[in-house]
Amino acid sequence: MRKFLVIVRREYLARVRTKAFLIMTLLLPLFIVGMAVAPALLTRKLGGATRLAVVDETGKLYAPFAAALAETRDEDEEDGSGAPAAQLPARGMPDANDEGQMRKLGEAMGQRFEIEPVQARGRAPDQIRNDLDARVRGKQLDAYVVLPADLLSAGGKAEYRARNLSDVITTSQVRGALRRAVVEERMREANIDPLRVRELSREIQMDALPPGGAGKDAGGSFQLAVGVGLFTYMIILLYGQMLLSSVVEEKTTRISEVLFSSVKPFQLMAGKLVGVSLAGLTQLAIWLAALLALTTFGVAALAARGVSSTMPHVPAVFFVFAVLYFFVGFFMYGTLYVLVGSMVTSEREGGQMAMPVIFLSVVSIYLAFPVIRSPNSPLAFWVSVAPFFSPVTMLVRVVTETPPLWQIALSLAVGVATITFLTWVAARIYRVGMLMYGKAASIPEVLRWLRRA
Repeated sequence: MRKFLVIVRREYLARVRTKAFLIMTLLLPLFIVGMAVAPALLTRKLGGATRLAVVDETGKLYAPFAAALAETRDEDEEDGSGAPAAQLPARGMPDANDEGQMRKLGEAMGQRFEIEPVQARGRAPDQIRNDLDARVRGKQLDAYVVLPADLLSAGGKAEYRARNLSDVITTSQVRGALRRAVVEERMREANIDPLRVRELSREIQMDALPPGGAGKDAGGSFQLAVGVGLFTYMIILLYGQMLLSSVVEEKTTRISEVLFSSVKPFQLMAGKLVGVSLAGLTQLAIWLAALLALTTFGVAALAARGVSSTMPHVPAVFFVFAVLYFFVGFFMYGTLYVLVGSMVTSEREGGQMAMPVIFLSVVSIYLAFPVIRSPNSPLAFWVSVAPFFSPVTMLVRVVTETPPLWQIALSLAVGVATITFLTWVAARIYRVGMLMYGKAASIPEVLRWLRRA
């Protein structure tokens, strides 16, 4: 037992004392915060008002179009709570074709317009376009819009020319403001009150609650569960590769021959697994603590500015299960990496043979999405019990619709049994494979090692 603990301590300290460990531990939370905050800050600092010229050949649309562009609140989506409508989309990447999302995104980043009317009467359309094109190329304007005389009819089509057509946020805002202005003007011509229509078509609000009315929307909980699964996946990739490299290094330098003279192969392999898993858990705990602190600070900062925001409702027992399934997942995949490392003669060969292991971990992430749709279906039950998928899929079930305790216990029992079996297999292959040199072992050779060891 003493030798086993010495190996665990050595493997643990060898990882946490490296510069790479410190850099990754500190940089990842800062990188996540930067990805969330930096674009808006940079846009506010560097992005000025968009200079937009408007050629209104209808004689009716300039004023409502300019008013629509100048709006700072989305009247259609205001919930009456006093919270600003200009917020970034809560989940996922914004859709460039979604006018509401693009408008909110532009408002959140301080998008403003300087609108200039262009006199169209008495001037040839081509001459107007040529003059405006020259001003756009000379950077006196950012873009201009031509509103033809027939725009209010069914076949009318506006024209938007800009120096930067890749700016989908500005393009979408201009398109959306023009659409609102045209629709409201058509209503006026039909003797329909646009304000009354807007009031009647106001978006409804809906709270998503569990039976009994207590609790909160579980969307954030699902994201947290998948986030823990992704963190586990990252740890497996990072430290699994370290395990493989360590085994290959000991094999190629023949240090294992010296080690085997004083410690049993199984103790050496188990010590590596436990030491590296503790290093991974340490990094994961630091990341989660930093993320929790930054999230709490961010929610408080938003609340101070009058923006309401809530933390996802997560059962306290979830964090216990997260740690348990982290160890289950890491030991299952870590044992496979050790097995691969004992079969190959170089890291390049190990990387190729480890692809099926990576594929298994990726599949578990994809299986989380059908599980969230139907957490009590037969598919959800089986994939949350299956050993290589349960570290992610069972966590998703716990935070969405917690399954019976016997299913969680069964999942953990199957995981522990799988680890025990893989450890027994890996120990037998490890004992023979670490002393084999020359070429990577074939599957028949591995089976012979397993029988003879």
